[in-house]
Amino acid sequence: MRVRVGDHVVEVAEGATVLEAVRAAGSEVPALCHDDRLSARGSCRVCLVGVEGRGIVAACTAPAAEGMTVRPDDPRAAEAARGALELIVSELPRRALEVPADRSELVRACRDLGVTGTAFTGATHHRGTDHSHPYVKLDRDLCIACGRCVRMCSEVQGTFALELTGRGFDTVVTAGDGGPWISSPCVGCGGCVDTCPTGALAEPGFLDPRPVHRPTATTCGYCGVGCTLEVHVRNGAVAAVTPGRDGPVNRGHACVKGRFAHSFTRARDRLTEPLLRREGRGSALEPVSWEEALAFIAERLAAIRERHGGEAIGVISSARATNEENYLAQKFARAVLGTNSVDNCSRLCHAPTAAGLNSAFGWAGGTAPFEEIDETDCVLVVGANPTEAHPVVGARIKQRVLAGARLVVVDPRRSELAALADVHLRCRAGTNVAVFNGLARALLDGGHADEGFLAARASGLDELRALLDGLTVDASARTAGVAEADLVEAARLYGSAERPVIVYGLGVTEHAHGTDGVRTLANLAILTGNVGVPGGGIIPLRGQNNVQGSSDMGALPDLLPGYQPVTDPRVRERFGRVWGRPVPERPGLRIPQMFDAALDGRLRALYVIGEDIALTDPDSDRVRAATEACELVVCHDLFPSRTAELADVVLPAASFLEKDGTFVNFDRRFQRVRPALDPPGRARSDFEILRALARTMGTDLGCATPARAMAECARLAPPFAGISHERLDRDGPLHWPCRGPEDPGEAVLHLDGFATPDGRAALAARPYLPPGERPDDRFPHVLITGRRLDHHNTGSMTRRTPNTELTGAETLDVNPVDAERLGVAPGDAVEVASARGAVVLPVRITDDVAPGEVFAAFHFPDAPVNRLTSSHTDEVTGCPEYKVTAVALRRVVPGTSGPQLGTNGPRPAPGER
Repeated sequence: MRVRVGDHVVEVAEGATVLEAVRAAGSEVPALCHDDRLSARGSCRVCLVGVEGRGIVAACTAPAAEGMTVRPDDPRAAEAARGALELIVSELPRRALEVPADRSELVRACRDLGVTGTAFTGATHHRGTDHSHPYVKLDRDLCIACGRCVRMCSEVQGTFALELTGRGFDTVVTAGDGGPWISSPCVGCGGCVDTCPTGALAEPGFLDPRPVHRPTATTCGYCGVGCTLEVHVRNGAVAAVTPGRDGPVNRGHACVKGRFAHSFTRARDRLTEPLLRREGRGSALEPVSWEEALAFIAERLAAIRERHGGEAIGVISSARATNEENYLAQKFARAVLGTNSVDNCSRLCHAPTAAGLNSAFGWAGGTAPFEEIDETDCVLVVGANPTEAHPVVGARIKQRVLAGARLVVVDPRRSELAALADVHLRCRAGTNVAVFNGLARALLDGGHADEGFLAARASGLDELRALLDGLTVDASARTAGVAEADLVEAARLYGSAERPVIVYGLGVTEHAHGTDGVRTLANLAILTGNVGVPGGGIIPLRGQNNVQGSSDMGALPDLLPGYQPVTDPRVRERFGRVWGRPVPERPGLRIPQMFDAALDGRLRALYVIGEDIALTDPDSDRVRAATEACELVVCHDLFPSRTAELADVVLPAASFLEKDGTFVNFDRRFQRVRPALDPPGRARSDFEILRALARTMGTDLGCATPARAMAECARLAPPFAGISHERLDRDGPLHWPCRGPEDPGEAVLHLDGFATPDGRAALAARPYLPPGERPDDRFPHVLITGRRLDHHNTGSMTRRTPNTELTGAETLDVNPVDAERLGVAPGDAVEVASARGAVVLPVRITDDVAPGEVFAAFHFPDAPVNRLTSSHTDEVTGCPEYKVTAVALRRVVPGTSGPQLGTNGPRPAPGER
């Protein structure tokens, strides 16, 4: 509709407000209680404007209408707005107007309306501050009770931690029950800080009035959501990070890690120069020049390659590195070392996703963009706890549920989303395939299958029906430990929805039959016709920031960039022609196979980029033994790590805040990464390190810059042919496949057909098989591993920030029934032992875990939980079975001999396994 604003006529959408019309005309009016991300309130009366025929209105709440004439400079409205603003200012201390204008909407409003003082007299606030939280700082005297922080917490974050308390002059924001902020339910997303118009809620970096540089736009380097961030720098260090309002995924929101956990960049133990063991194993790591470190590595690698061939060297690339660094790492492995034994940590998490989705649909990525969440009427969340591991995703799911969408959660644990769910299928750990087959049978029995879609666009239905004909819903329910009625209801909710979306995580993939889990979960979308169509699909949540991209770039032993098989001679010839070097023919070793090969003498060198394999990989003692068996171990890292303790050379690397390139997020979206800081000391990016090492070994890898590396990858990998730094800088993020410079990219996959050989989505008939390790009389409990909200992965970054004030140590989650049987209270020490070792952890008693199951994360090196996990792996991809470990629990009596809290316990003798 058309609206006249002053001398301009603008077009605005139906339902637009007068404020939106004013902004569309290039004008602005202050609006202290308004945030575009929140519902309108219209309480501050500072956004008053004149409307012909209606008088003075609050622009933020008044609806625009066809033919309306708006006068933003109406003198009566301006006078009324000034009066409202003076009344607000009259209650505040003088310092409220001394906040820098770029950090206070109140100060800017006073400037715009010409308010320098107030005609009102009376009391001003003297309510004090609450600085108990490391990141959210409350100055109660600056609070104007606009309610934006409360609405941000409820409408965007969905935590409901804040409220306005008191009446009239005494109204102020409080957290939780009004006690210290640190003890409230606040999750530290920073949304309240971001929306506060006065500085009443602020963060430490902005309490300092000194100016900061113009912010650098980049992409978060924590989880795989891909939040856009604005990095504010002061005196060569990060002063603050704010979420990008135009971020396509986060839309101005963030989590406690991406928003606040940035002080690791200048941690005291940051690696700033190369370290070398000059005297061999057993000697200390000593600082050396880059020239000496690179010469040492080059000489050793060349000698091993000469004696044993390139296949005696393994390269582990990084899901934390950029796409360009991963591209260079696999190129270095193949073109310089002569080996396809290059892999990345997706092997340990989402390799079953790549294999399963590729088999089902023809592409190794999620089928739908995250925006589908906005329109869905049913979300099926499986094996994921997004409110902790992917908080921005979790918040958006909560928004949809609060708006009326139905929610089904499949998870052994009771997560925050499970507590909100219409149906929570609390299955036994390791029974996913039984659950998904039971849901498939219930979908067919309930008439929820899309017969037209199945006939036109799917294959394998007869085989799946044959499997399901011999399976009842009740039998599946009994295998999984859930109620048959709940399985039927979950199938009804998903099957009857018009726009259902599946969101899943590592609870599906990290199993001995993880690929079967992905395939049978995909069956649900295919049976109901909810894939390859707008509004439906499957979204896998990625754990680290570039898990998707590291695989996209070919850091895999059997696939070159763009998922092109290394066994295809035409593919090898094309890469070899561009690289000027032949590509080895045989697929290389996966990460678990590298450790096997090291232990039996076939692998002599291990080159590790940005991964702490000694802490993250399963059966950690075995990993340590494998590294000790190698002649040479090299690692790049930000900090001294458990892997660095075993390495012969440690190279100081740049963090994501210090490098240039791109990441690919969980929905296949290429996004720019830009340096806001210089690396400390002599640290270098992984990109620079690899190019320098190749030169030292006598090979020029080309790709002088990350932009050129992306250009070379685009030239060789058809799915990325339209991706370039220049285009991303100009047009913003792009989804792959993007096959040319004019291709907008495919946000929704498979609209025109599936990329499988026959062009059809492939249903999979996969029977339930038990996990690789099951509880028994000796180890009667099941340990499930995962993540906590305040930390990420090994905690190498978050543990070097004030996040440790929020969660300072690992605990073992134990059900009250098991706690009573063990005779333990909260905080008591419990030894957790598996067939491989033991750790001791303090107990957290909660019914979030079921009786017989316990949970722990792996963020703290002094709680090496992965020492307990087994070497069982997915039969298709080699992904470890992190989610099912048989353990025994024993109360540790204070004062007795035995393992100390958080330390390694005794390792059983080989004959006792």
